[in-house]
Amino acid sequence: MRVALVHDWLVSMRGGERVLEAFCELFPEADLFTLVHEPGSCSPAIERMRIHPSFIDRIPGARRHHRRFWPLFAHAAESFDLRGFDLVLSSSSCVARGVVVPCGTPHICYCHTPMRYVWESFTEYFGRDAAGPVTRLAASAIAPFWRVWEEASAHRADVFIANSRNVSRRIRRRYGRDSLVIPPPVDVSRFQPRPLSQTGDYYLMVTAFVPYKRTDLAVKAFASLGLPLKIVGHGPEEARLRRLAKGQNSITFIDGASDEEIARLYEGARALIFPGEEDAGITPLEAQAAGRPVIAFGKGGALETVIGLADDGKNAAEATGLFFGEQTADALKSAVERMEASWRNFDPAAARRRAEMFDKAVFRRRIGEAVDDVLKESRQTAGACGARMGEKMNG
Repeated sequence: MRVALVHDWLVSMRGGERVLEAFCELFPEADLFTLVHEPGSCSPAIERMRIHPSFIDRIPGARRHHRRFWPLFAHAAESFDLRGFDLVLSSSSCVARGVVVPCGTPHICYCHTPMRYVWESFTEYFGRDAAGPVTRLAASAIAPFWRVWEEASAHRADVFIANSRNVSRRIRRRYGRDSLVIPPPVDVSRFQPRPLSQTGDYYLMVTAFVPYKRTDLAVKAFASLGLPLKIVGHGPEEARLRRLAKGQNSITFIDGASDEEIARLYEGARALIFPGEEDAGITPLEAQAAGRPVIAFGKGGALETVIGLADDGKNAAEATGLFFGEQTADALKSAVERMEASWRNFDPAAARRRAEMFDKAVFRRRIGEAVDDVLKESRQTAGACGARMGEKMNG
């Protein structure tokens, strides 16, 4: 069986790439299509694939600054030649799900989220506090086109798989489509939980420096607390965040850490800080795989992966973290103070058991079952093929 994998871009190793990595392990002989590819930026399982970048990849500077070429993304995704494949499996938070697939070829989209830039997170990316006047004007002009394209291309995938119930509801609201929910994978074997006596005194963030991750809340909260915070990541907001943390010796930025180094940081942390409203979120699962609790904003995907400590503490034996209810630095600060008073009550074994429910082996099995079901049930008609080509023209 010839399989085509489609992923938005390959420029770093984040949660979406962990999902793609599992797809590559399931289908090691597949071809991989992507908008841009920075060689060496992803794991060996991804890098060894036959990778086909779009025409954007040949534009000078596109690999480092791919977001600047946002207006070209839809055309680039539609330009992939997917003839001759028996299955197309896309991993998408942007345009990968909008590829045009030949008649008779089933297309399964693993959807991390509908395109957040043009819907619920537009202000976070292009508001007055996030972008200059020229960027704001351009984004406001382009966003209506993207919303039309999102709706016009929403039926190109035969089956949607959502990474959480949270995203499944969003797919229903934005696309009018039902979806199967399969949470993203965590490679539990990467982590070795330590006894509480070997835990460090620092808190940890592992994140991309983009607006919706709300790393700024963690910087402000820990600047006030004076407690050690290690932040692993990179991204377009890095300069702003470093300026925000200037003079705070307790806050350390770490760039370029290997997977092994990050795993050791998880294992030694007092807790993971997770202040954004995430679609699903793999880092809370990685923290729990390392036996560490999570402090998370109580909305979005974290509610599906973290078992919050009750106010009365009666569920301490099974709790794997605690939530804060307002997305503010003060609310996060209060949650950290609560963790400081209670972190010894969290059981590393309970956190590990929770993570094992989302292990990569479980994910691969469920994806394999979904693929088998789609291949068995896929009976495309000539009329459906015509509709799909019409959607390409309308998109």
